[in-house]
Formats: sequence, C-alpha cells, structure tokens
Amino acid sequence: MTYYLTFNLLDLNVALRHMQWLYKITSLLLREVWLLYICAVQVSEGVTSTAGCHIPGGNISWYLGQFGDLIIGGTFSIHVKRIYSENHFRSKPEDLKCQQFDVESYQIMQAFIFALEEINKNPDLLPNITLGFQIYDTCTVLRRAAEGTLWMLSGREPSVPNYRCGEEGTLAGIVGDAASTRSIFMAQMLGLHRYPQISYISTSPLLSNRNLFPSFFRTVPSDTFQYRGLAELVLYFGWTWVGLLAVDNDYGQPGIQIVKQKIVQAGACVAFIENIMTGQPNRGAPHIVNVIKESSAKVVLVLSSDSDFMPVVEELAKQNVTGKIWIASESWSTSSFLNKEKFQSVLMGTIGFAIHGGQMPGFVEHLNSLHPLKSPRDHFLLALWEETFSCKWTNHHTRADGMLNETINECIRDEKLELVMTNVDLRITFNVYTAVYVFAWAIHNLLQCEPGKGPFLQSTCAPISSVRPSQIFLQILHYIKTVDFETKDNTHIFFDDKRDPPALYDIVNWQLSSTGSMVQKTVGSYDSSSMEGNQMKMNTTAIIWSNETPQSKCSPSCPLGSRKATIPGKPTCCFDCVQCPIGEIANETDAVECQKCSWDTWPNTQQDMCLRRTIEFLSYDEAMGISLAALSIVSSVFPIGVLGIFIRYNTTPIVRANNWSLSCLLLIALFFCFLSSFAFIGYPDPEKCLFRQVAFGLAFTLCISCVLAKTITVVIAFKATKPGTRLRRWTGGKVSYSVIVICVLIQISVCVTWLFHSPPFPEYDTKNPSRVIILNCNEGSPFAFWVMLGYLGLLATVSFIVAFLARRLPDSFNEAKYITFSMLAFLCVWISFIPATLSSRGKYTVATEIFAILSSSWAVVCIFLPKCFIILFRPHLNVRKNVMRKEFGQGRTS
Repeated sequence: MTYYLTFNLLDLNVALRHMQWLYKITSLLLREVWLLYICAVQVSEGVTSTAGCHIPGGNISWYLGQFGDLIIGGTFSIHVKRIYSENHFRSKPEDLKCQQFDVESYQIMQAFIFALEEINKNPDLLPNITLGFQIYDTCTVLRRAAEGTLWMLSGREPSVPNYRCGEEGTLAGIVGDAASTRSIFMAQMLGLHRYPQISYISTSPLLSNRNLFPSFFRTVPSDTFQYRGLAELVLYFGWTWVGLLAVDNDYGQPGIQIVKQKIVQAGACVAFIENIMTGQPNRGAPHIVNVIKESSAKVVLVLSSDSDFMPVVEELAKQNVTGKIWIASESWSTSSFLNKEKFQSVLMGTIGFAIHGGQMPGFVEHLNSLHPLKSPRDHFLLALWEETFSCKWTNHHTRADGMLNETINECIRDEKLELVMTNVDLRITFNVYTAVYVFAWAIHNLLQCEPGKGPFLQSTCAPISSVRPSQIFLQILHYIKTVDFETKDNTHIFFDDKRDPPALYDIVNWQLSSTGSMVQKTVGSYDSSSMEGNQMKMNTTAIIWSNETPQSKCSPSCPLGSRKATIPGKPTCCFDCVQCPIGEIANETDAVECQKCSWDTWPNTQQDMCLRRTIEFLSYDEAMGISLAALSIVSSVFPIGVLGIFIRYNTTPIVRANNWSLSCLLLIALFFCFLSSFAFIGYPDPEKCLFRQVAFGLAFTLCISCVLAKTITVVIAFKATKPGTRLRRWTGGKVSYSVIVICVLIQISVCVTWLFHSPPFPEYDTKNPSRVIILNCNEGSPFAFWVMLGYLGLLATVSFIVAFLARRLPDSFNEAKYITFSMLAFLCVWISFIPATLSSRGKYTVATEIFAILSSSWAVVCIFLPKCFIILFRPHLNVRKNVMRKEFGQGRTS
C-alpha cells in the first residue's frame, strides 16, 4: 500500500512541476510580446517615459560609456558605501545614494579602459573593429548590479528587460562583477540568453557549475583552492585555536564551512564562527568585536570583501582591540581601502592570500595622465580628483551626493595624480586587463575563422558580417571557451572545463614601510598545480608580526614528558596536561599518548626521552667482581699447597694413615671447586651459561664423593681391626673409588639430561622497574638445577651422618670428627644459600652463589688443617707409634 501511495505522490509531484513550467513559459511569451510592443513604441516616438516594464534609472554619474562597433560592458564598485534610509512603506523609497569613493576600484576600472584603448591601437588585434564600453558603478549593492546589467542589455535608459533598444553598438559581453553574490545574480540573467560574462574577482565555487551558469567565466581562481589553502596556512603556523569570520552571502558562507571542515580534520579547533551582516549598516560589528575580545583565540580568519569588513575594523580600532593576527582572504588582503594609518594597530601583521598579479606596461603612465579636463564625461574621475586633492571642482556636485569629506577649497586644476597615486595594485587590475583581452582574442578568432576549418557544423564559420547583431554574443561565447593566448608579460591565459583559470596565489604580509605606512609584502606562494605537500612555499624570515611570533591555542602546550587529557564538554584543543606514568615518555609537545620505552631503554628524569639502560652483570671491572676473583685465586692456591705438603711428606705416618691417594684426589677436587667460581664472573655468554653450573656441580660432586669415601674408609678401617670381621676385604681402595665413580656418574647423568632437554642460556631481565637490565644465565630448567644442588646436599648429608656416627672412634688421627664439622658447615652454607638467592637479584644472586661456593669449599678444606699443622709445626707427633696408639673409652687428640 505504501509503495502505491508513494508512486502516486511522485506522479502528482511531476505533473505539478510540469504545470508550473508550462505556466512560466506562457507568462514569459506573453511578457515578451508586451515588452516588444512597448519598446517599439518608445523607439518610434522617441519617448523615454516610465510607461511599460522597467527599472527606474539613477543618477547619470553612475554610468560611463564610449561608442564602438562592439560594446563590452563592465560593472565596478567604485563607491563602497551607501546611505541607508529607513523605509516606512508609506511612500516611495528614496533613490539609493552611494558614498566613500574607492581609489583602488577606480584603478581597476581604468585597467578596463586601458586594455580597450590598447586593443583599439593594436593593428594586429581586431584591425577593423573598434571596441566600445559601458561602465556601471554597482556601489557594492545587489540592486545596482541588477540595474546595471539590465541597462547594458537594453542599451538605453530607462532599461527594458529582455529587449535591446539602443543603437550605440552590439553588446559582446560583460566584465564583472567583483563580489560573488552580485556575479551570481548577473550570471543568472545573462545565462538566459548565453551572454558571455567574465568576472575579475568573483571566486565563489558555485560559479563553477556549468549547468547553472553556462556563460560565466572568470580570470580569478575558484575559492575551492583558496579555502583549502587558507586552512593549510592556519595549520602551517601551528595555530589550533582559530576564530572564523565570514560575510553572510554566497562568498562567505560556503567558504567558512569548507575552511572549518579542513581545520577540524587536521586536528585544530574553531573558537567561534560569526557572520558579517551585510543587511545592517554597521554589519553587526559591535557584537562581532565583543566575541573577538572575549575569545582566547589570537588568530581570526576573515572571508569578506574590504567594504563589508570595514565597519568591523573601525569598531576594533574604536575599542582598541589589538594583538590579533588576521588571516585575509584574497578579497581584502591587498585592499588600499583598509590600508590606512588609523588601522595600523589593528591590522599590522595580517597575513593572507592575494591574487597573483601580472605586468601591464604603460598602465601607471596611463593613470598619471588622467585629468578631468581630458575626460569631461568621466564623472568618476571628477570624484577621484575631489577625493584625492580635497578640493571642489567647479559646477560639480559629487560631494553633495554623499561624499564624506567636506571642503570649501576649489580645485586649481593643475594637480597631478602622479604625486599621490604611488600605490598601484597590479593584481585585480591585471585580472580586469586579462578579461578584456579574452573578449578581444575571442572576437579576433571569430573573425579569423577560415571556411572548412571552423568549429561549427560541417566545419563552417560564422563571421560577424553573416550573423545577426543580436546573435553575435553566442558566437563570441563559443570562442571564449577555447581562448588560449599569452599576455605581454608571458602569462598563459586559458580556461579549464569549469571555465576557471589555473589557481596561483601570492601570500602577503602587512608590514610597516620605511615611510611608516602599511604595505603588503609577498612572503610566499600557493600553487594548486604543484604536488601534494609542496603547494605552499613560505619565506618565514620575511614575515613581520605585530608583536612576537603569535601563538593561538585554547590551552598552553603540554611540555615534554606529559600528555594531553581532554576536558569533558570542551573542544579537543582545550585540555589539561598530565604527567606520563613511570616507564613512559612523551618526546614531543602536546603529545596525545605517552609512549613506552623499548626493552633496552628507560625514561630520563624529565620523561622526555629514553636512555640506554645499563646492562648489569658481575664483571671483573667492579670491586665486587675483583674481590671475589681475588678470593677465588687465593683460595685455590691453598689446596694446591696442601697437596704439595702431602706429596712432600707422603712417607710420613700421618699422611699414609689417612689414605694418601684419596686425600690427593680430594685436594684436586677442592682446587676445581674454588676455580669454578670464575665461571660465574664476567659476561654471561652462551658457552659460559652452559659451563658454569655443570662445572660447579661436577666439581663439588667429586669433592663430596671423596669426603664420603674417606668417611666410609675410616669406618671400615676401624671395624676391620676387630677379630673375626669380614670387613677386612673391603679395606682396599676399590670401595672408595667405586663410591666416587658411582656418585659422580649419577651427577653426570643429571647434568647431561639437563643440558640436552633444557640447557641454560643468557637472558636479559627487563621486567624489573629499575633503570638497569640484568643480564644473567637462565638455568633453563629450575627443576634440574635444584635436583643437581639437592643431590649435592644428599651426598653431604650422608657424609655428615656417617662421620657423625664415627666421630668418637678411638683412632688417634680419626678424620670423622673433622669431616663431621666440615659437612655441617657445608650444609649450613647451602641451606642459607636458598633464602639468600631468592631475596637477591642480578649480580648479587651470582655473588651469593660464589660466596657459597667459596665458603663451602673452605669448609671441606678444614679437614686438612689439623694434619698440616702437625706436619709443619709438630713433626715429633708425626711418628708411627702415635698413629697406631689406641685408647678405648675416650678419643685422643694429638
């Protein structure tokens, strides 16, 4: 049901639209017939009455014209202000009155006349055609733009819409207007019949729509490029808190949205958006200035004409609002209208886009040669004269019509413009100059068309002589589309598929000149045809700001070592600064997130950079390593010395009575136990990690196995002395060595299994929060390590128990009591090692193990101390009778 209802509604809507168009077409035809009749009556009777449909004419000072074979119209805002009158709708509104003559706009108009005169004098360009002109002052008012357009189309005053009644020449097209809003309105009228229109400064992207404006061209780039460029200019200087100000028309509103979008996409923020109200005399300046004053934004981007921005600047100067940086659109960046001494405190340091200018040889001389006596019909020139020289031209009432400056002095008529017209802007004037030449070259190409090579059907041409005068503009329109030429300064002129020229802008900065006046100095360029990222070129050293280098941010920049934290309810550019967590850094200002340092680095105190972490291991370069190494060397010398004593005195009874060969093997094992500590000192490379625990384990296994064998030998030897015992056969060396071999083989099997399945390896310990990396040997399998260590403990425990039970045997040189002490000390050391190693880290763990190795080795060495003492210091006791003496019931110490 919904589908059919929708379908029927669509059909009804289409039908209604067709009826509306039919009604419009019928009305248009009836109006055409009626206006044709009225115009014919006016022409036949020579009447200029107000009967019929027309727009009331204005003061003759609004117009300026010159006859020619072909006429090129031009609209210029020579006056930039109007007098606002209040309408009560009880009487006819007063005629519109203009005021404040703009010298710059007059120069632009003169570029139009200069180009026409130059073309008419050129024998190679349009040799048989004279170009005339019709100029109309729009006074920056939309109504005046409509009046001027209809006036030029009608060819007479009063204007007659849709019909040309004049006889002064054929209209080829119109150059104008300045403002995009007025150009759009004009283009809608001129596009009905395809009259060519070339604007010299209208930059609205809407005008690039070929369907809406089929006969519109322009010699200035579309604002599509300018909007993007202005946003990039804001971001180039790092401004993230920007105010936007735009005129409330087709120029400002689309532009401000595009600029805002570009700025926000880049991560910056818009502090405020305000509109300049063109419908109000003061443009809403008081409200705008209050917003600017209260905002913390130091940078304000303005999309407006100079005339619309003027009331805002005046209010800013009135309220002494300074310290702001203004970003100017091309429509006011080079304005001489705002370039006045009273605005210096407000606008100094302004930076913005300007139309790229060209050279016009002879134009300055043309301006300096102007004089009212040479051009008596130029009412604008009279106004310029009175405005420039502050005088009154006799029998002329320009100032009474609304000029602001009053004077009682009469002009002496000997004044010279060259003394005052020193600032000639060749940017917009060059665009006007180029627009006139576009018409000239289009007409020239039309005249030079050769039959058979023409652009029309069957390669035909349409020369002026064979075309009705009312249709010439259609032929000219065609040739304008394909125009391609170079100006005198070699500037290449052509139009793309949207009838726009290439986009090239100058970046200007408002600075003080040596004379104390403001000048717009070129400090960079923006070329949209360049590669992405290389479109903007800036000479930052040439920029002069009003005070210091401006900063425009909602919040102060977060210093290094901190990050931005958003404030709820505020734009992203408004934030608090939060210190980075421990272990993280922020190495740039306004960092969004802190970064963790890599595994081998650590933040410095300021947390703005990562420093290399010190690799920690027990090395020979530090006191602890040197001390332990020296202690190991000294300790290892002692068992070698004891071994030497035993070898030297191997025939003495005390040496022979305690199994000389087994003692020598034990001393050698102790030597290796002391040396095994060296495997724990130094850089822990892979080979050392594989070797050190195995070497330690096997050396101590051999050592404790020897101790166990000696203990068992002592017990067997004592028991074998009893009559009738069978232990006598076990008193040989085979039992001792069998015990040693079996114990060592068990430890070897544990170590081999450990190395095969999960060998130790070097490891960087980066988990600790300190500023060092602990380089140690990962044991691979902690279980295997503790099995190895536990096995040593088991051997020591067995030795301790056996020795403890045999400590009171009546042998004069019984070693059991010494072994008991040694094994007790050995076990205490390694039992203490367990909590010590668990509570330490890095090199201290290694040092703890080395200390345990040395301490436990010295505990075993204690077995030999009494023997060495007797051999060296009590040799009289080292005799057979003392060794063989036995006392049962108590032990003897000798």
